[in-house]
Amino acid sequence: MYYGWVVAAAAGGMEFANSASAISILTIFVVPMTEEFGWTRAQIAGATSVGAILGAALAPFVGRLVDRMGSRLVLVVSGTVIGLACFYLSLMQSLLGFYLAFTASRIADQGGVKIGASVTAGKWFVRYRGRATGLVFFSGTLGIIALAPLTQLVITEWGWRAAWLTLGVGMRALGVAPCALLVRRQPEDVGRLVDGGVGEEGEEPGQGSTPPVERSLTLGEAARTRSFWAILVSLFMVSSATAGAGLHLVPHLTEQGINETAAVGAISVMATAGAVGSLALGAAADRFSPRWMMVILYLSGSGSLALLAVTDTLVETYLSAVLTGLSGAGINTVAPIMWGKYYGRGSLGSIFGVSRAAQVSGFAVGPLASGIVYDTTGSYQGAFLTLALGALAAAIL
Repeated sequence: MYYGWVVAAAAGGMEFANSASAISILTIFVVPMTEEFGWTRAQIAGATSVGAILGAALAPFVGRLVDRMGSRLVLVVSGTVIGLACFYLSLMQSLLGFYLAFTASRIADQGGVKIGASVTAGKWFVRYRGRATGLVFFSGTLGIIALAPLTQLVITEWGWRAAWLTLGVGMRALGVAPCALLVRRQPEDVGRLVDGGVGEEGEEPGQGSTPPVERSLTLGEAARTRSFWAILVSLFMVSSATAGAGLHLVPHLTEQGINETAAVGAISVMATAGAVGSLALGAAADRFSPRWMMVILYLSGSGSLALLAVTDTLVETYLSAVLTGLSGAGINTVAPIMWGKYYGRGSLGSIFGVSRAAQVSGFAVGPLASGIVYDTTGSYQGAFLTLALGALAAAIL
């Protein structure tokens, strides 16, 4: 078996455990934490925004580090930081403590794990890059499916502090350990060629021993193309839109008359759709244009936000969740594939680091804007409709 699949599986384990830092999991903590501490929605959203901004600043440097040294160091260090942050969140007693811990978690997630996991697959595959990347992000959405109901169960039975502790243990066991043991930088480092070809050791060639030739551009060369900037701006706009609803999903649904169990169930529905979409879209990206796939995903995100703004039934809630899951997981899966398709794998870490900075900057803007709108108007509807228009503009771009 080509060792690239082992590397992809280890990166997938990190993505599974990394759900601990996801906004889709944090939204389950919003109500119990605000009830205990009296914090506003904007105050909680501020932690995600601060972490996202700092993660965006770190992302380009991490991308270059991945190109030079590989993903293992980035994944192990980032996963360790997230695990320690979860442990501290189980003990924290103040808003400052929450900001310090969750900000560190988001920096490690957006500025570390997401880059390391995405680029790992891109470095080991060309012919099957879509399938491998789809596997990694399938694992991430599978983590949401598994951890959302588990988190709600632990909160109900033992409290929200025990839930943070559980998430921290999961990161150490399922994310950090496999990456430390199994991840390698690229196939050439172990005497293989990309997609399973034979390297300098002269082994018998297996399937895929003549990998396709791929032209690679440096970050500077890519930045001189119009497509590079069009993709960056569109990713910023759509990331603002999708993240703007994610943190506030459960509180919004409960205020629309959906009971709490069903609202948390929407997260699992969303993650299930994302998991299926990650595999299907990853495989499809090996055959179809990633650009047009991204357009469709942006439009799906816009439609889901417009529907979410007015939903007050389970059917509407779960339909919105399906569209949100497909668009969110799909964009995460197809974006690194598109970068590889346009600019090759030689500087994929550096290019994706800049791309991730644009996305994470959007993650900083969306939740905070929605929180401010809610604290001002008492409703999320105006915020969600505005974000839907932003995602539509991204699709046009």
